[in-house]
Amino acid sequence: MQLYNYFRSSASFRVRIALALKGLSYEYLPVHLVRGEQLKPPFSDMTPAALVPMLVDGDQQLTQSMAIIEYLDETHPEPALLPGDALTRARIRALAQDIACEIHPLDNLRVLRYLVNELKVSEDDKNRWYRHWVETGLDVVERQLAASPMTGRFCVGDTPTLADCVLVPQIFNAQRMDCRLDHVPTVMRVFGECMALDAFVKAQPSACPDAS
Repeated sequence: MQLYNYFRSSASFRVRIALALKGLSYEYLPVHLVRGEQLKPPFSDMTPAALVPMLVDGDQQLTQSMAIIEYLDETHPEPALLPGDALTRARIRALAQDIACEIHPLDNLRVLRYLVNELKVSEDDKNRWYRHWVETGLDVVERQLAASPMTGRFCVGDTPTLADCVLVPQIFNAQRMDCRLDHVPTVMRVFGECMALDAFVKAQPSACPDAS
C-alpha cells in the first residue's frame, strides 16, 4: 500500500494511526499542502478533490480518511477499530463525526486561507476563529464521553477505535494552536491513554519523514 499524506494533516494522521494499530506496512508519499503540491501534477491528476490522505491499495485509490479507515477495518479486521454490536459501532462513528464533521471542516487549511486571503481576516481573528470552533467542539465531545457508560480507557471501551484515531490528531492541532483544553479533562485523559501506545507515537507528525 501507498499513503499520500502530509505530516501535519490531521486527516492523514488518522489513517497513519489506523495503519499502525493494525501493523500494516505502507510506502509514505509526502504531499506538501502549504507549498500547494496537492494542486499540481502528478497528485492533482490522481484525485479530483486534490486532498490528502489518499491510500493506494493495488489498483484501487481510496480517499477520505473515515472511508479509508473503514476500508482497512473491513479488509484487515484485527484489531477491530469498529468493534462490537450495531449500537457500539454507531457510538464510535458518532464520536468520530463530532470531530471530523463538526470541528475539522471549519479549521482546515483551505478554510483558514480563505479567511485570510479572500475575506481579509487578520491573523489574530483567524486564530480566534480556530480556537472558538476547536474549544466549543471539544466541549461537546467531553460531555459525550463524561456522560456515557460506554467510555472506558478510550473513547469507547478499553481498546482504541475509530473515534480515538480521530480524536488524537485534533488534540495535536489544538495544542499547536494554543487552544484551551482545561475544560475537557475526560478528552485529555483518553488522549493520554492513546499516547501511551506505540502506534499513536509512531504516527505522530514529528515522526514523519517530511516533518519540518
